Amino acid sequence: MKVPSFAAVYRQYFDFVWSTARRFGVEPDAMEDVVQEIFAVIHAKLDTLENPEALRSWIYGVVRRSVSTHRRARRTRMASSVAVGYPVELVSDTPTPLEQTETNADLKLLRSLLAELDEPKREVFALVELDELSVPEAAQLLEIPLNTAYSRLRAARLAFAAALARHQARGSRDSRGGEP
Repeated sequence: MKVPSFAAVYRQYFDFVWSTARRFGVEPDAMEDVVQEIFAVIHAKLDTLENPEALRSWIYGVVRRSVSTHRRARRTRMASSVAVGYPVELVSDTPTPLEQTETNADLKLLRSLLAELDEPKREVFALVELDELSVPEAAQLLEIPLNTAYSRLRAARLAFAAALARHQARGSRDSRGGEP
């Protein structure tokens, strides 16, 4: 399989990169810059991709490392700005399209349910269920044994279903006016 052009990769994987970066906790005010940085790395290193069949996994790795670098840089900037007495960050009054979308109740529910999972389970669950990677791809990407990935996914699915059932039960009680 031949490595696709950068333009094709950008078109095909933009939504994946954006949602993955968001799930890793990139702040809404930094999303555009971080995604641009990620695609700059992809553009610079695309010709070094040895296994084009694993492009999605490779891109996930680029996102993961880029977000980690972004977080370190942000912590450093915040620490240095506090040390010299500058405000930590400027706040924009204009909501971004992402912020407007996040007001959707279903997305808030998904985020809260995912937050109930511990990090290793959440990561496998998100890769398989949200990003639609296969379990072997997720295991390779996370550098864990395949059976561990399957085990974490099964446990995450059970925990997610239980959290969803609790939420629905609370909603049902609330709609009946708190009656048992």
